[in-house]
Amino acid sequence: MTTRFSDLREVASQLGVDAIALVPGPNFTRATGQAFMSHERPFVLIISADGPDAAIVPNLELGSWAQVGFDGAVFDWRDQDGYQAAFAAFADHVKLNSLAVEGQVMRVFVHHALKSAQPDLRIIDGEKAISGLRAIKTDADVAALQAAIAISESALAQTLDQVRIGQTETQIETMLVQALFAHGADGLSFAPIVAAGDNSAMPHAHARADYAVKAGDALLLDFGARKHGFAADITRTVFIDHASDEGRAVYDTVLRANLAGNAMARPGISAHDIDDTVTAVLESSPFADRIRTKTGHGLGREVHEAPYIMRGNHEIMQQGMVFTNEPGLYEIGNFGIRIEDDVLITADGCRSLTSFPKDLMIVGTP
Repeated sequence: MTTRFSDLREVASQLGVDAIALVPGPNFTRATGQAFMSHERPFVLIISADGPDAAIVPNLELGSWAQVGFDGAVFDWRDQDGYQAAFAAFADHVKLNSLAVEGQVMRVFVHHALKSAQPDLRIIDGEKAISGLRAIKTDADVAALQAAIAISESALAQTLDQVRIGQTETQIETMLVQALFAHGADGLSFAPIVAAGDNSAMPHAHARADYAVKAGDALLLDFGARKHGFAADITRTVFIDHASDEGRAVYDTVLRANLAGNAMARPGISAHDIDDTVTAVLESSPFADRIRTKTGHGLGREVHEAPYIMRGNHEIMQQGMVFTNEPGLYEIGNFGIRIEDDVLITADGCRSLTSFPKDLMIVGTP
């Protein structure tokens, strides 16, 4: 047994199980250094607390799996034969009594295959502990995040320079996506949110092909580039041609909330403390009835991961954690404003990894 997966072995011991099972996804990629697809073919990596490791691998992935340099037993299977025999051979080889799995990632049919191979196997949800290994970012992780953010900000600047009255939301979305790849993105963190006017009041809006932006609209862009396996997540809201007095007042409120969150984020406080500080600014404004979301979430290999910045979550912030600070105010049928930074907890405070200007911005004028 090697020390390669020592942190996962420690988690298995802490959870009181014989092993941990990972399937393709962020934890799998972190452990192996390689990204694999999650599809109809079960693919499972089993890391034992103090016994042999094993992997159940689709035969067509053996060439790629060889690049991982895995020294445990490998049980491969072909489509025409089915996968259950590989699970049975694994169960006979490893002899587990208990197993922790990723409750938010492992699919039901993989769980059933494990239980079919060994009906008395005790399976528990180890998601929090397993994914918790990613909460503290390494220097390399932060560098990857910073690269993704830099690409995103360059693409945003290029896109906003090109926005004009009369363009549709989908046209602006297309410009943004093209700019992200032109500036070096490996992929998208998620499908971008590009929403103007009343659509900006929908926190998870979809771009419309039949709505042309007009003077006075709020234009909300929530998006991110993916680079080196890490995801940026940025939101800026701008105004087309001009901003109304109401728009300016709401924007100022959201900006003050965002700045308050950045000012107090530091090691030793809780996620609850950050959200409480940010939300209190919104609640003390004339627009308190427009609050619809928590302050933010962790960010890394996944766009949404721990810690979740919300009241009631008393998880303590630690140096190396990265989270989004994204207060917003939304009035259905009118408009919404969101301002989102990606924030790193440092030894004595925090550092915003995002640097794109947050002062109210007017775009779309010739």
